Parts: sequence; structure tokens; C-alpha cells
Amino acid sequence: MSDASTPQHAPQQPPHPSPWGTPAPPPAPQREPQREPGRRRTGLAAVVVTSLIVGGGAGLGGAALWDVTRDDSATSALAGSLSTSPVSQTEAPAPEGSVEAVAREVLPSVVKIDVSGAQGTGSGSGIVLTADGTILTNNHVVEVAEGGGDIRVSFDDGTSADAEILGTDPLTDTAVIQAADVSDLTPATIGKSANLGVGEGVVAIGSPFGLDATVTSGIVSALDRPVNVGSDDAGNSTTYPAIQTDAAINPGNSGGPLVDMTGAVVGINSSIRTAASQSPYGQSGQSGSIGLGFAIPIDEVMPIVDQMAKGETPTHARLGIRISDDAAGARIEDVTAGSTAEDAGIEPGDVITSIDDRRITGADSLVATIRSYRPGDEVTVTWLRDGQEQQASVTLDSDATEG
Repeated sequence: MSDASTPQHAPQQPPHPSPWGTPAPPPAPQREPQREPGRRRTGLAAVVVTSLIVGGGAGLGGAALWDVTRDDSATSALAGSLSTSPVSQTEAPAPEGSVEAVAREVLPSVVKIDVSGAQGTGSGSGIVLTADGTILTNNHVVEVAEGGGDIRVSFDDGTSADAEILGTDPLTDTAVIQAADVSDLTPATIGKSANLGVGEGVVAIGSPFGLDATVTSGIVSALDRPVNVGSDDAGNSTTYPAIQTDAAINPGNSGGPLVDMTGAVVGINSSIRTAASQSPYGQSGQSGSIGLGFAIPIDEVMPIVDQMAKGETPTHARLGIRISDDAAGARIEDVTAGSTAEDAGIEPGDVITSIDDRRITGADSLVATIRSYRPGDEVTVTWLRDGQEQQASVTLDSDATEG
């Protein structure tokens, strides 16, 4: 059973005013799931190093074998046909809207984050929000450092600094940290995920398996994909309406930006589906990208980011119901007394089929949809009762009123 009463900001609303970065122009018309955690130092680095060594060894072995079995006359003839004059080539500027141009613009705004704490060590990525070191990342990247752990941030220019946690939000899997004694950083440009279209080109940047400043590209494969990656201590699910992409995302990319082809941040890379494991976080099997990566839409979390940066406790919208999956949508199992759902006349046994114009396909779909709104937003809820459709306009509650 899922809790559908802990949501955020609607993509239908005007963009939320934010001090982070510079609003980006709408993207050019060129135009799910396991959470992919911060990389564990022990083991994963060894996997990457071993792979590189094996590749190098294979290359040397092949060269040695060729040297022993080669035919000297054939080699002489081949050598005689090769030109020894290098071709003169000048470096052309990267075309606007190319992956190269996007990478040059965005890389200075992406950081590698190393964390350690009582539960172990790990690493991930982050997005620079302010010149003095406010950084956005995933909650699951830094949670190991909560309660006295250490965080170290490495910047694009090779420098590094200690950092502290300003706020975390498990329900949206986001966190804000502050790097100490830094200045003149390059803040990322914050875009609008609501402007994305399926098939549009995107670029992911981060530190997969600790390989910092890694750039991959792909397209938007789907929008509003409900992704459930676990729950908090109170049993509320961490579910969000994800941007699905085939840009390669691997352990360590968590917290890094997904950007459009103007270089504006449209999502936070957060989870992957792997072929080796269906368990949360993709921890078993160490499988990498199979082209199913998921990012948290930036529109949905910027109000939460503002609250965390100010040291406030993040708030989320809620209907005040508990739900389960149903073939027609999300079945109501329980309605909280005094909630907006009770006021609207929603009862246990009803099946919610849509919120505004967004179809509800199950419990995760409803939770993800409500999470895209903010407390106080008005939405139209449509549900079935004994096969008859009913509808009501409701004002979403806030979890800040919970006892």
C-alpha cells in the first residue's frame, strides 16, 4: 500500500521564482527503476581499474603476437605506402546546440561529491547553484554523511572543499549542501522541464564510478514516468514523475544534471533500471546503464530546494488518503479524517482515475502526480464509485500540518 499524501509543484503552474541560476529560454524545437546510488568506493573503483588493466593487457598481448608472426616483406610494402606527413588541422568552434558546446558550458557547474560516515563511504555528483558554493544533489548521495560524516566537493578546475548539509528531503530524493570558503563558481542555468518533449536531445553529466566530468548524451525517452525508489522512516514512498532518458547514467551520476541542448538544467539524474537486479538502488550485480535512466524534473523540486537552502523543513502537497493499485487507477484504502479528500466526499473503495488532465494508472502514478503540485494548489479529482464517475475540485493539504 502506498501513501499518496506527500506531494509538490505542478508543471502546469507558472515557473516558481528562484534565486538559483538564470532562467533559460525555451529549448530549441529539436526537439524508469532503481535508485542509482552514490558510488561505493570499495569494489566499484576496483572494477573500473581492473577493466582498464585488462584492456591494456589485451592490447599489449595482441601487439606482441603480431610482431612475432608478421611478414617482413608485406610490412615493408605497407610502410612504403604510408604518408609520413601529418595533416594540418585547426580546431573548429563547437556548433551551437551540439553536445560539445553543451558540455563546455555545463561542465564548470558540475561537481564530484565524496562522502563518508558511520555507514561507509560513497560518491556522487552535484549541481552548482550559487557562486559561493550552494550545491544541489540527491538525498541518497549525502545521507551516509548525516549525523557527523564528512563531505568533500571537487570542482571542475581541480580544486576541492569541505561541505556541510543545509537540508535533505527523502520524499523527493533531493538535498542541498554548502561548500566552505569558495567563491566565483559558475552557477548552472536552471531550465524548465515542462518544456521538454519526447525525442528531444539531452545531455547527462556527472561522475559515474568516480570518473568525474563524464559526458553522455541521448534523448528524452518518456515523460512523467512514475518511479518508486523506496520510502522514508514514516513509510511515505519516494516516488516522482521522472524524465526517462537513454543517455547513459551509472552509479555515481546521481545528483548530476540532465540538461537540454541549450545547456539548461531540466532534471537531476537519480536512478536507473538494471538488467542484473530489481532491488532498490541497483546495488547487487554492479550492473551499469542499459539505456533506462531517470531524472527528477527540475520544475517539481525547485520550491523544495528553496526551502532547504533557507534551512526550512520541506513541505509537500497531500490528498490525505492511503491507496493501492487497481486495474482502473488508484484504489482508496483509507481516508484521513479532516483531509481535503474527506471534504471532497472521496471514500474507501473509490478508484481515482485522473488528476486534472493526467490519467492515473496505479498507486505510484497517483503519488508521483500529487508530488508535482504544491500545498494549496487546486486540482480536479476524478474517481469511480460502483462504476459511476464522480468529480470534485479540491485544494491540496500540506504535510506541514501533520502532528
